[in-house]
Amino acid sequence: MSTEPRPCAERGLLLHGLADGELDAFNALMVEEHLQGCRECAAAYREILHQKKLLKGRDLRLQAPASLRDSIMSAIAAEERAMAGEAASNAIDERRQIPRRAYIASAMTAFSAMALAASITLFVSSQSSMTGLDRQLVAGHVRSLLVSHLTDVASSDRHTVKPWFLGKADFAPPVVDMAEKDYPMIGGRLDYIDSRVVAAVVYRRQRHVINLFIWPAGKMKASDETIDGYHVVSWTQGGFTYAAVSDLNVKELQEFQSELSKALPSP
Repeated sequence: MSTEPRPCAERGLLLHGLADGELDAFNALMVEEHLQGCRECAAAYREILHQKKLLKGRDLRLQAPASLRDSIMSAIAAEERAMAGEAASNAIDERRQIPRRAYIASAMTAFSAMALAASITLFVSSQSSMTGLDRQLVAGHVRSLLVSHLTDVASSDRHTVKPWFLGKADFAPPVVDMAEKDYPMIGGRLDYIDSRVVAAVVYRRQRHVINLFIWPAGKMKASDETIDGYHVVSWTQGGFTYAAVSDLNVKELQEFQSELSKALPSP
């Protein structure tokens, strides 16, 4: 039976956000107060901090000993000397070459394994960074639902929502009315993702909320992910990056992306 602590369903993402220092002051205080009275969440939070500590340990880093490099270089030099001697005398005992070549092959195999491990480490690091941004987007979506802070400006009129962003962010996000496609707009707000202010235009599909995060292209790159039951669909268009986040099923969220892409103004 698993002994992994299980936090309250609505607090799981916020515990990670607190551990990573990603929550604003209000949500951080709210979660810290909750931890005082919830043993399950407190145990889960301690486990998160423990895992973070383990991941920073030196034991997880691949550090080849200097002796391995010296052995490889010595083996290569020995092989070069042997080949030169063979060209000069053409009389090297074949039986002596077999263990030497086997040693070099073994050393080169180890070297190749090191290179492969380093490549995997870089790939995992890149993927973790990308997934971290998507997790922040999902955390922003969940925060807006938990604290009833879906919008800073509540309106279904794009001519009200779009001007509201002026002067509050260093860019003017496109705002599109999607009511005719059964995605009525609720309003807009500012959010803070990956150490920068982003715009969030909020839509609704029946009882499902869609947070559409918008920022200038090239600043951050999101990916299509599913995290804790929430889906992220992202794309770049007209100088902006868009990331739609919702518990709506992936197919319908992709349909929202398609309809919005058609409705966005041409650059």
